Amino acid sequence: MSRPEEQPRDIRMRGFARRSSVDEAIAWVDGVSAVRADEQISLNDACGRVLANAVIAPMSVPPFERSAMDGYAVIAEETTGATEYNPLPFEVVGASMPGHAFDGSLVTGQAVRIMTGAPIPEGCTGVVPVEYTTAEGNRVCVTQPIPHSKHVGRIGEDIAEGTEVLPAGRVLRPQDLGVLASLGMDRVDVIRQPRVRIITTGNELAMPGSTREEHQIYDANTSILTALVARDHAVLESAERVEDSDDAIRAALTEGEVDVVLVGGGSSVGAEDFAPQIVAEEGTLPIHGIAMRPSSPAGMGQVGSKLVFLLPGNPVSCLCAYDFFAGRCIRQLGGRASDWPYRRATATLTRKMSSVIGRLDYCRVLLNDDKCEPLAISGASILSSTTRADGFVIVPPGSEGYAADSDVVVYRYD
Repeated sequence: MSRPEEQPRDIRMRGFARRSSVDEAIAWVDGVSAVRADEQISLNDACGRVLANAVIAPMSVPPFERSAMDGYAVIAEETTGATEYNPLPFEVVGASMPGHAFDGSLVTGQAVRIMTGAPIPEGCTGVVPVEYTTAEGNRVCVTQPIPHSKHVGRIGEDIAEGTEVLPAGRVLRPQDLGVLASLGMDRVDVIRQPRVRIITTGNELAMPGSTREEHQIYDANTSILTALVARDHAVLESAERVEDSDDAIRAALTEGEVDVVLVGGGSSVGAEDFAPQIVAEEGTLPIHGIAMRPSSPAGMGQVGSKLVFLLPGNPVSCLCAYDFFAGRCIRQLGGRASDWPYRRATATLTRKMSSVIGRLDYCRVLLNDDKCEPLAISGASILSSTTRADGFVIVPPGSEGYAADSDVVVYRYD
């Protein structure tokens, strides 16, 4: 007889059976964060986007020999011996301008007036800069010799046909777009930006700009997450506040097509923390509860093709959990580096920073030159600590903290 399918255990008001390590949570994130698709967009919209495929030059740049100077195209060997006291005369037989080549071929004793970027005439072996010449009517006198090929830009000296111009994974810069344009490209294949939905839960929340009831607080997490999603180059599909009910949260988690769902609030084991159970029922919830401070109630799983991150409602916890896990996922889905986009500095602690073996700590700090002072705060709801802080220090789970005068790595918020 077949065994009935086991239903996910409802842990509301029961506590966490175990907490995953941060390393376990990161390993799960990295395992599900493969790039999903690419798209072709206009070159003019591609700055800052991630190149999906290596670009191989379909042509040489320049595609023809061209002058590197304003002056006169000549047979270089005929300028030997030219000086200001012994100017050598040449007959000017025409001109070569950018976009308009000289129609003919140079022979002994002739010169063609030429501008920078103009095609090199047939028979020319060098260009004399205009400052080394004097012109009189249809004659020009050369006052300095030039070697063979001087000031002649060769075919492919910038880019040779068939060479790799830009590698896959390149974050495109303005100069990269210029190179692609020089190859005649007006569109480019880039990795599609991940689509993100933000769901904020909590009946105690009031929206900024609205009237707050006596026992309500204003929602800060939506603003934090919206800015972080933009920082990590994702597309915000929607940001909505839903009531604390099974039906409302289930609909927000399951409807529509996005890559990532961020649930702000309701991630723990309280009576109205519906999201973890819904994710477990509708998909999988392999990570729920993490050995870290703050953000210990964070969780992550999958509903259909959607990757779901349960972020604690306390603002500092929400920020921390996003940076450790959701942001890492979003950046990788978009083809970017997984690491935090924070500058790092090494500083010396002014006093002891305590922690507990087995738990990772995210500690906000002040910087003063090369000195680092831990902020004397506790509690994941003290959001202003992140604005007063210059950055944060990570205390790994295998450590009881850092002694005063220890050198630590500071991740700067700026």
